[in-house]
Amino acid sequence: MSSQPEARNQTEVLAVHGADPEVMAYAMAKYSRSALSMREALAEISAQRAEQFLNTFYFQYGHRSIADLAHIAFAVERLSMIAAIELVDEQRWDGQERSTRYQNFLKSGWYLPAFGSDSANEALYKDVIHSLFEGYEFTTSAVFESLKKRINRPADVDEGYYTRTLKARAFDVSRYLLPLATNTSLGQIVNARTLETQVSRLLAHPTAEVRELGNKLRDAATGPAWDANLKARAELIGKLPVELREEAAALLTREVKAAPTLVKYAEANVYLGKARAELQTAARELLATIPPANNKVVDLVERTESLEVELAATLLYSASHHGYRQVRDLVAALPEARVLEIIDLGLQHRGRHDEALRAFHAGAALRFDILMDIGGFRDMHRHRRCTQVIQGITPLHGYELPDAGDLGEGDILEIAGVKPHFVAALDSAFAASTKIAAGHSPEPRENARYVLPLATRIRSLFKMDFAEAQYISELRSGPAGHFSYRRVAWLMYQEFARQHPTLAKHFRVTDFTQPIDLLKR
Repeated sequence: MSSQPEARNQTEVLAVHGADPEVMAYAMAKYSRSALSMREALAEISAQRAEQFLNTFYFQYGHRSIADLAHIAFAVERLSMIAAIELVDEQRWDGQERSTRYQNFLKSGWYLPAFGSDSANEALYKDVIHSLFEGYEFTTSAVFESLKKRINRPADVDEGYYTRTLKARAFDVSRYLLPLATNTSLGQIVNARTLETQVSRLLAHPTAEVRELGNKLRDAATGPAWDANLKARAELIGKLPVELREEAAALLTREVKAAPTLVKYAEANVYLGKARAELQTAARELLATIPPANNKVVDLVERTESLEVELAATLLYSASHHGYRQVRDLVAALPEARVLEIIDLGLQHRGRHDEALRAFHAGAALRFDILMDIGGFRDMHRHRRCTQVIQGITPLHGYELPDAGDLGEGDILEIAGVKPHFVAALDSAFAASTKIAAGHSPEPRENARYVLPLATRIRSLFKMDFAEAQYISELRSGPAGHFSYRRVAWLMYQEFARQHPTLAKHFRVTDFTQPIDLLKR
């Protein structure tokens, strides 16, 4: 007679530390394949056994969820803001980047792409970058001094806090001049499956720096990881008796590779590259005679179309610079067969293990088409509980000037005495971008984007449900935020209230048009 299981009511919870990421993934995967406890599993697993297991179950059997269990921390330093935008564009991503509000980016340096024999445009590129940074420094100082003159420090506010807060508000204005070539740094913690997808996506990008970033991520994951405690361990080993040092060194200073198995085969996503090219061709053919609409910051596009039309419209939107309403209305008027042909373009090159393009995340009730400055967009980009379809960076939409009404009455640039210089710097950058794009460097169109400033407008489609619209509107309209996304959040609420007035009362938003206390953060 078989033995019966016993009643066991004592739940145990372990916080596990010290296991290599792939070993940890193997140990957790053992739960579904054996009766071993975590302690028992980790005691018997070696890095070699983990590699053998992952080669079998991950690559041969396709059990990709195993890679969700291996989390890896990366420090990515001295990459351009263009590369940073591409890097963080993952729906399953956790990380933090250097803040344009609390750090002075004059110390960051900037990225110089390859110009080959195009020395004239390389010189122009450098001149424009220097001019934008000069404007950034000048504007930061002028706006800070202007704010100090108009905003007195209350007796109960510390001098250091007062100064830091006003400097942050000044950076909110001057960051509009930061070129996209500006170097930044970020930290990310991702699981190995997201990393593999991220690397493959970056390797398929048309920009050389972004492709190189994909290679470096893969190399960092599969090569020796940096050990933050290596020096302390080496010093400890030196204090041990001689006969123990070799054994201690083998244990304490061994080489660790974060993900030597799970991302080693990551290559450029062929499906993504082919679909992008074919959709761009289709978008040019269908939209060539229709100029992009640039007159609305936030447009909540009503659901009037079929799922087929939404899919085709979103695919074309992702490959164009037109508004979603424009594209949707055009597609809705096409014959059904043509609509289905466009959908096929987004799927026909899909490989066995490829996820469908993000444009296929369709069916959300609320679709906000947003046209805003890149600096503010990067703050909105953090909202990952919705689907974001982001168009490419282009000078076609022009630029945004700081709408900093909450910094005091009137135009903050005029009050600070910097507006002519500020506008001239932006105009020069846009003119230079056009000239560089027409040059003969290895990647002229990609190089031209680096000189565009954060003031440049970018279009993106945010698809979401009620809860996320409520969350973004409430969080981003708050008085401590940057005025760019505060305005967008307020306009999102107004668009929602226009279409759903009986539900708008449940939004706890802050009216962007009303003055705020600038010393609150």
